[in-house]
Amino acid sequence: MLEARTVSVSVNRPWRELYEAIWRPECFPRWASGLSRSSLQPDGDAWTAQGPQGPIRIHFTGHNAFGVMDHFVDTGDGPEIHVPMRVLPNGAGAEVMLTLFRQPGMTEEQFEADFAWMRRDLEALRDWAEG
Repeated sequence: MLEARTVSVSVNRPWRELYEAIWRPECFPRWASGLSRSSLQPDGDAWTAQGPQGPIRIHFTGHNAFGVMDHFVDTGDGPEIHVPMRVLPNGAGAEVMLTLFRQPGMTEEQFEADFAWMRRDLEALRDWAEG
């Protein structure tokens, strides 16, 4: 089993409305800084982009009634990385949760840096969604 940490942010927007605004892969570069400097291009059943360490291929969960926004990132260097993501009701607003799995060979410092990066991205999503 891989060590896991989940980060969440509260968003002052109805959860369903938020999910509908952000579930499409082409919306991710608005808030996901690892994709913001690259165009996300459809490629069969996946999408390709230039990630921080080079080209990546991403499979996204399709539209659904449950707020699931999981994605699977293939960096070309090892197995696909599963990134579970959820948009949940939180009163009149939403909670957005994203889980990071510590990959084999990842140092504690790298894990902490990736977690901080995820937190910044979710805060950017909140700022965009509430702006």
